[in-house]
Amino acid sequence: MVGLLVQRKNAWRRRAASILAISVLIMMTSCILGQISISSAKAAGTGYWHTNGNQILDSNSQPVRIAGINWFGFETANYVVHGLWTRKYQDVLDQIKSLGYNTIRLPYSNQLFDAASTPNSIDYAKNPDLQGLTGIQIMDKIINYSGQVGLRIILDRHRPDSGSQSALWYTSAYSEARWISDWQMLANRYKGNSTVVGADLHNEPHAPACWGCGDTTVDWRLAAERAGNAILSVNPNWLIFVEGVDCYGTGGAASGDCYWWGGNLEGAASAPVRLNVANRLVYSAHDYPSSVYPQTWFSDANYPNNLPSVWDTHWGYLYKNNVAPIWVGEFGTTLQSTSDKQWLSALVSYMGKGATGMNWTFWCLNPNSGDTGGILNDDWTTVNQAKQSYLNPIEFPLDGSSSGGGTPTPTVGSTPTTGSTTPTPTVGSNTPTPTSTPGASASLQINYKVGDPSGASDNAVKPLLQVVNTGGSAINLSNVTIRYWYTSDGSQSQQYWCDYAMVGCSNVKGNFVAVSPARANADYYLEISFTSGAGTLAPGANSGDIQNRFSKSDWSNYNETNDYSYNATMTNYAAWTKVTAYYQGALVWGTEP
Repeated sequence: MVGLLVQRKNAWRRRAASILAISVLIMMTSCILGQISISSAKAAGTGYWHTNGNQILDSNSQPVRIAGINWFGFETANYVVHGLWTRKYQDVLDQIKSLGYNTIRLPYSNQLFDAASTPNSIDYAKNPDLQGLTGIQIMDKIINYSGQVGLRIILDRHRPDSGSQSALWYTSAYSEARWISDWQMLANRYKGNSTVVGADLHNEPHAPACWGCGDTTVDWRLAAERAGNAILSVNPNWLIFVEGVDCYGTGGAASGDCYWWGGNLEGAASAPVRLNVANRLVYSAHDYPSSVYPQTWFSDANYPNNLPSVWDTHWGYLYKNNVAPIWVGEFGTTLQSTSDKQWLSALVSYMGKGATGMNWTFWCLNPNSGDTGGILNDDWTTVNQAKQSYLNPIEFPLDGSSSGGGTPTPTVGSTPTTGSTTPTPTVGSNTPTPTSTPGASASLQINYKVGDPSGASDNAVKPLLQVVNTGGSAINLSNVTIRYWYTSDGSQSQQYWCDYAMVGCSNVKGNFVAVSPARANADYYLEISFTSGAGTLAPGANSGDIQNRFSKSDWSNYNETNDYSYNATMTNYAAWTKVTAYYQGALVWGTEP
């Protein structure tokens, strides 16, 4: 009996040991599976990305949501991202990552790749590894460090040249062939580097661009296919981002349905973009609030509840019908009005939360975007927490951590020129001598560049200006005014925008003054003045770019050919005596008409 009990006890011990071993094995397996699951979550976004229906998926077919920000500058005459005059580029990228963004839309111009395009406005004491590099070599640095910290890059061909946005994807100076060959160069340069996920083919196409009209010179849908397929022939792993146009339907801008530049994708329903590599197409829209331009839907009695139907019509249907992913490549605001706050709240809600929501990149990081400002304040360091709080709920960090914390363009009118700072010209021996006034205690020079060299008949005038202190003493910019002389070509009221200023657009004011008696080539002048916040200008210093834009209230065209201060040939900054400058009210530069 004792022996039997011993045998039973031993059998029970063996069974208990087996059960314990199995339990331990199950626990270990669960732990391992849990670790695999966690690793899988942290690895979201690995490798190159592709599409499936309205979703973007990573190389493991996990959903990825682009939740990023625009950092502009390579498309301007600085030929480098802005802000490096005050910060290390690594610090900026670290901050973007810490705020919870996963992607940077990086605008550039084709002019960036020209031999004469030298990066400028960089503090090399803070960025010593950028010394002596070309623009594209600095782009390499930005991309490489982005990859190190887990950020992705979408390259955005924002402009053909550094001066201003173009309606079509080509100009007389930068052909379609150049547009495509530069894209192929970039696709090959970053081939094998999955930090760069794709190509935003051209920023904000608009009239005369059409969608599906069949004219190869203006049909944006056909051009996008040509460029997209050329890129994929070099790098088949890239996503191809295709923006819309502005107006769609019979008659185009005259009688079609018009929307924001680059935002109207109605035509994709009947005329989709066809690429030779499957699962690479992402449609992109841009959207802005009433402060950028008072579109009709902002004054609807049902605003802001009418906004989802507006978005459904123009681009949201592609996502809702599972046709393709949607990427809102630009949306931004100064967030100063109730209407703007309602718009941003509605748009964030519309795009949805989580991995399967719509993709987006906010416009923008830079504080020096004239119509919208940025996520960073004017010090280029502190964060606009009011804006950031709207974006936190829709962020999607790729490493599995918790969330952080254009060129805004009206359909009718002009794109904000988010543009070039402090390219200091070499003043040669033929520099005109300023006409000085006795008693004036400053010596100034005004450099001018035409902001829209494509034509003198346009619904907006864009004089780009710089103030140079040619004297021996520092001056307060608040004591300086500038006059740009022109013909108003009508009696309509006029409106002014500072699109970008290195001294801060909040410190730049524009005022329209009728000339009496009127001159044949100037019945008005735009007077530019500065607040005390613009600071001082040291001897020999340049204010940097001041990008101005003005239009009539009804957006009818000006004829600039007979404007006193206009010069279509001045596509690079140079001294120009037909733009006059005043110090404490006294004329110190140029000649009045």
